[in-house]
Amino acid sequence: MLSDKVLYIKDLGNCPPAYLNDPARRDFFEIVWLVNEDALHEPQHDFQTLKGDWIYLIPPYRVHQLNKAGKNGVLISFKQELLEGDLKEFLMDVFRMFNIQGEFSCLQVNEETSKGLATVLQLLKDDYNKETVNLIMIKALLKVFLLKLIHLKEQHFTLQDINEKRVYEFMLLLENNYKEERNAKFYAEQLGISAKRLNQILKEKLDKTGVQLIHDRLILEAKRQIIHSENTIKEIAYNLDFKDHSYFSRFFKQHAEQTPQEFQNKVKEHVILHDNTLYN
Repeated sequence: MLSDKVLYIKDLGNCPPAYLNDPARRDFFEIVWLVNEDALHEPQHDFQTLKGDWIYLIPPYRVHQLNKAGKNGVLISFKQELLEGDLKEFLMDVFRMFNIQGEFSCLQVNEETSKGLATVLQLLKDDYNKETVNLIMIKALLKVFLLKLIHLKEQHFTLQDINEKRVYEFMLLLENNYKEERNAKFYAEQLGISAKRLNQILKEKLDKTGVQLIHDRLILEAKRQIIHSENTIKEIAYNLDFKDHSYFSRFFKQHAEQTPQEFQNKVKEHVILHDNTLYN
């Protein structure tokens, strides 16, 4: 159902299994807006409450899916090509907003912001549901909606303390460099602090060191490629800049407690039994 679409909008309570199981879904950015619901994750900041309006920004090619079944809210999915031709700075802001945590990014929305977003969303829905779709209008309205989310992300950013901002900046650097740069010293230098201080901040905020987070990101990408690509384990090792296939297998087993081949086999079994990839 998604192969010929660049945009898909649906109420969460009405989202058909055909969408959830469509293999083409992996190419879509997803915005999941929960309305007056409990968060799907553990809130990280003291300015957030457990229940309210939550917006989850889920990038393409994620390893797992969030369980949104039975929730009140709306799903907006779109392909990158719907943004192409726009300013590079805008595209970068969108990519950072979606990819900051690797799997998903999350924002809590207050009542005033919800009203502004709802107005734009209604216009977007109206155009989406017309018999003849005006792609120029759809692109313009989607851009306005995304710009509002980018602004919301910036507001969220200013509420964090200096060390949380450093964690944010570290995660941005990590997303762009984790395949080549696997030493905390590189990231510390980019942030203008010592490796020791960076590790102290990361331990305090995320309970992990820089190297542990780098390794986690590598394992996340390895799992994603094992699940979603047709590459061999050897090719995946090469893609992740492991020059030696056997070293990659040892690295994966050390951090995932199973070999890449074992993980691949168990995922295949899980998909057959459960028809989804929600496998850790």
